[in-house]
Amino acid sequence: MVLTGAGMSTDSGIPDYRGPDSPPRTPMTYQEFVAGPQAQQRYWARAHLGWNRMRRAEPNAGHAALVRLEEQGRVELLVTQNVDGLHERAGSREVVALHGRISDVVCLDCGTVSSRSAVQHRMGELNPGHLRRYSGATVNPDGDVELDDTDDFVVPGCAACGGRLKPDVVFFGESVPKPRVERTYAALDRADALLVMGSSLTVMSGLRFVRYAAKAGTPVVIVNRGTTRGDELATVKLEAGCSEFLERLVSDAGDEDVLGGLGEHLSGLPR
Repeated sequence: MVLTGAGMSTDSGIPDYRGPDSPPRTPMTYQEFVAGPQAQQRYWARAHLGWNRMRRAEPNAGHAALVRLEEQGRVELLVTQNVDGLHERAGSREVVALHGRISDVVCLDCGTVSSRSAVQHRMGELNPGHLRRYSGATVNPDGDVELDDTDDFVVPGCAACGGRLKPDVVFFGESVPKPRVERTYAALDRADALLVMGSSLTVMSGLRFVRYAAKAGTPVVIVNRGTTRGDELATVKLEAGCSEFLERLVSDAGDEDVLGGLGEHLSGLPR
């Protein structure tokens, strides 16, 4: 089983939260978002700018390598903490998007799900010139930007009921839907090894799976630039880029079942 984090998408031009060069920041929590119209206005004014660039991101060589590993039968399930949808666009089929996908928008009042593109178009009509005015704002990994001037931004309501719109992703302060967690644990029970790619494992949504695997004696391989909260549980920890490692893994798999037999290869190594 493979678990990916924000470091998986840096080669696609999407910055990560906690890489060696990442500035500190505090994303909006769910509690802040639902507190009132001003918070929602602030979020959507920033997200409107970020989406306009994020949607142009393309899958990178690491995404393509994971597709090949799945096709070769070496990856049963790909679990991602990313909301960019790049794994699916690259062609991965067995994917659990733990935190949802930023390409979808849900109404908090009636539950209607709509496409982000449609909502983006409505925001553009309601806020002409917004994209041009703030074209130089810095994009964050969750699809928004650094922007303080949001008081004049007009937020559209749900097209079905006029209610509050929220990207269909798990905010800080929300819980990952139970079916996604259960499917991940079930795959871990069958896995020869858990491969963690580009995640600092700072949030529990990913760290719990590393803890679960380690407790069960399943080898854990972590590939990440910088330390992670799971380092002490790892059988192997590699300081490497995701794309370069995965491309090498695919090429090595042509001669021997490197990933499919990873559990057997690593089971005798000391932690």
